[in-house]
Amino acid sequence: MALNVTVLTIFPEVFPGFLGTSLTGRALEKGTWSIKTVNIRDYAFDKHGSVDDTPCGGGAGMIMRPDVLGEAIEHNHKKGKIIYMSPKGKPLNQAKVHELSKEENLTILCGRFEGIDERVIEEYEIEEISIGDYILTGGEQAAMILIDAVVRLLDGVLGNSDSIKNESFENKLLEYPQYTRPIEWKGRTVPEILLSGHHENISKWQHEQALKITKERRPDLLKEKSS
Repeated sequence: MALNVTVLTIFPEVFPGFLGTSLTGRALEKGTWSIKTVNIRDYAFDKHGSVDDTPCGGGAGMIMRPDVLGEAIEHNHKKGKIIYMSPKGKPLNQAKVHELSKEENLTILCGRFEGIDERVIEEYEIEEISIGDYILTGGEQAAMILIDAVVRLLDGVLGNSDSIKNESFENKLLEYPQYTRPIEWKGRTVPEILLSGHHENISKWQHEQALKITKERRPDLLKEKSS
């Protein structure tokens, strides 16, 4: 089953961007996923392609109009989830990425200016997702990050699907330290346990290291794990 992504944006030219390279790019060429970009300005009602207006009640900035967005959505969204990349949304995490990777169709709305009219979110039951507690100039960058995270979980995208199992956030733990050759570099050596060939002891060491790092850097993940 291929994943079909539709992106609603006022900057369609930025896609696929980095999504057209490396693993996601190869998967795009193979048809594992597809991307369709829609220019929201094509659904404006004036010759200038206006998509925004001043906020009701006053305030700084401009708000994307519900009538224009509604036209763009209704002409291009057929089925599946609609996601709006928004700092007000629930934080994107690996559990949500896994959930979205099981979808066949995703429509992603990229906001600009001060955001979009709230009635659009209500009318189309749009799910708001945030990639972090900071503000970007627009939703395009956030959309690419979400798409990248989802596509890499699709069957056949990663060369070794087992590599996903021990990645950070998969088990509410950050990943353990990784090493490769040369065995000694600038006076630093690879931990002897990793050279022992004793898989059970190596596995135990890796888990202990993952637990230690998580306690130090993201103790909140351990609270989630125990709840």
